[in-house]
Amino acid sequence: MKQDSSANKAYSELRKKILSNQILPNTRIKEDAWAKKIVVGRMAVREALTRLLGEGLLVLGEKGGYFIHGLTEDNVEETRELRQILENGALELSVKKITPDQIKALEKICDDFTLMHTQGYFSGACEADIRFHEILVETSGNPKLISIYKFSHIPLFHHKFKGEEFFNDYKQTDVEHRQIVTALKAKNLELAKKTLVAHFLRGVTAVLDV
Repeated sequence: MKQDSSANKAYSELRKKILSNQILPNTRIKEDAWAKKIVVGRMAVREALTRLLGEGLLVLGEKGGYFIHGLTEDNVEETRELRQILENGALELSVKKITPDQIKALEKICDDFTLMHTQGYFSGACEADIRFHEILVETSGNPKLISIYKFSHIPLFHHKFKGEEFFNDYKQTDVEHRQIVTALKAKNLELAKKTLVAHFLRGVTAVLDV
């Protein structure tokens, strides 16, 4: 049971960091280094890597070793299309049934995101960004949609911008997140969708420019 728990911990931590681009594409994952970072045994990390490999988040190198799956221009566009379909679908359901508590949860994660990006804490901002979109899908109240979204392993579009680039990108993301929440509160589906689509298109443009 302890080994299962450690392997799940390693899987959860690595998955979160991969999807939030805290570990960039084509980076090699070293078992010993990550075992120390996550504070688990190497066997737990190995089990997690095997699971992530099976889910397509990792690939095997030509000479062995696990690497983060690289993104092509087509991959990025396919990801945008998938996110847009799933999250716009969630908005259509959410606007009819979102609760005050769910609105507060979205506002709270926006506040967390604001705090992280103003302090220049990249990792925390990325994790808050992922959580914002997860909560957004959860407000749909549709278990199958939530499950599909979760197991699609959809990454963020962020890269490690520096200095003013970092601040400006995250500031705009913060504005867009809050506008989506405001639109949901007002039951304004058109504005919510329009903002979300612009949000994704801007993210794709940033990635392709990098």
